[in-house]
Amino acid sequence: MADAENGSLPLPVFKPDERVCANCKLFSPHSIEERRGWVGTCRLHSWRGMFPPSAPICDKYVPKGSAAPLPPTVSSRERSARSVAPVVVRRRVDPQEEVDLEGLSMTREELMEIFREASGMGESPPLANKWEGGTLRLVPGNPELQARDLPIDNLFHKVVMVRDRLRVLEQKLNAHPKLSDAEKVEMQSYITRVYGSLTSFNVLFKEKSDQFVGAKGDE
Repeated sequence: MADAENGSLPLPVFKPDERVCANCKLFSPHSIEERRGWVGTCRLHSWRGMFPPSAPICDKYVPKGSAAPLPPTVSSRERSARSVAPVVVRRRVDPQEEVDLEGLSMTREELMEIFREASGMGESPPLANKWEGGTLRLVPGNPELQARDLPIDNLFHKVVMVRDRLRVLEQKLNAHPKLSDAEKVEMQSYITRVYGSLTSFNVLFKEKSDQFVGAKGDE
């Protein structure tokens, strides 16, 4: 991979009206890959990783040259109110300190990992290389209606969020103090069937370990 400043290939130039990521001020050219050429990152959607500048735009598209939104102004009255507000001193927290939530014992770091997965802030798994920069086209049955294009990495992000929330649900069910073992097994079987229904999206994942695994025969 060549460095962005010393790359041997010129950065691709697109017409100002072309709806591609290269014309968005959030896209940052990074480097040159031997197979794909120039790739870069999105300053807003870091989970997308490296993708080519020709990728289709998302709903956060900001054209280059457009004015950046002004920061909200703060009145002198608000500044005065803030200046007399009490200062909160946070206690330094040990990430390995154990917490107890209705009989569920885990470290703070483990609890935060659950929160990160549930909010989609955890480290995102990589998208399979062949789908990077690709587009999913939704074509209505009525030929008079217009088709809609959706960036594949947007779909992939939503699939990953569903997967992570299912994992959190599994953890909560398995650690629930008021459910019997029989009830946990019954609910787990429903989650396993959901995993099986989602195995169609396994082609999007680069690593097999990140894919959905359903009941035998559902994959």
